[in-house]
Amino acid sequence: MPQLSVAVLARDNEAEIADCLESLAWADERIVILDTRSSDRTAAIAEALGARVVEHRFEDFARQREFGLSLPQGEWLFYVDSDERGTPALGEEIRRLIQDRSRVGWWVPRRNYIWGHEIRHGGWCPDYQLRLLKLGHAHYDLAREVHEIVRLDGEEGFLQQPLIHHNYRTFGQFFAKQRQYVDYEASILRKQGVRPKPWTFVLQPLREFWRRYVALGGFRDGFWGFLLCSLVAYYYGFCVTLELARLWHRR
Repeated sequence: MPQLSVAVLARDNEAEIADCLESLAWADERIVILDTRSSDRTAAIAEALGARVVEHRFEDFARQREFGLSLPQGEWLFYVDSDERGTPALGEEIRRLIQDRSRVGWWVPRRNYIWGHEIRHGGWCPDYQLRLLKLGHAHYDLAREVHEIVRLDGEEGFLQQPLIHHNYRTFGQFFAKQRQYVDYEASILRKQGVRPKPWTFVLQPLREFWRRYVALGGFRDGFWGFLLCSLVAYYYGFCVTLELARLWHRR
């Protein structure tokens, strides 16, 4: 039976690391990759639950995950975020499918809960993430600092059982994370040489809202779907364009 490790990127996650690790008890090895800037009891809680804690200086998400590929003792690594929860059914499916020698990576669907409400449309479900990786056959694109991209040298597959993702429990958490993503996205576009046009400030938010709310059916989630699609369109349409313009102006 192939050995399975799970890894969690963490920084100041003492409020949720225990629930996360306990939901992954079916793994052979649990690893917490701790950002060296962390200052709370995340490490102590994880070690008390039998996890191996490895501190590593954070540069960006892609490099942090790439570092994690060197840590497991097992043949497979399953990445989970601290606000995600595994289930026994997911563990059973993973155990069965990693015996398939023809695949080197598996996409896992996520069920996203935002502000306490499950969001099932607008691109938020099934929200596949490439997280189950066969070591030696997967690497992260280091040019993509956030919303990381995995490069595989073999075939991939899709899991059926989902990860439970408690994404953005509060509005404050949502706003803070979006501001962080705006900076990353604008920086990436600037490195690619993308220049915003005057009409982009209007058309890009409209395109993003239409894509999520209409084309991807965000309207089916009622008021919460409308609010989420509107805010995402504002941040990823208008705010990214504004920050990109600022970067070019500073240059």
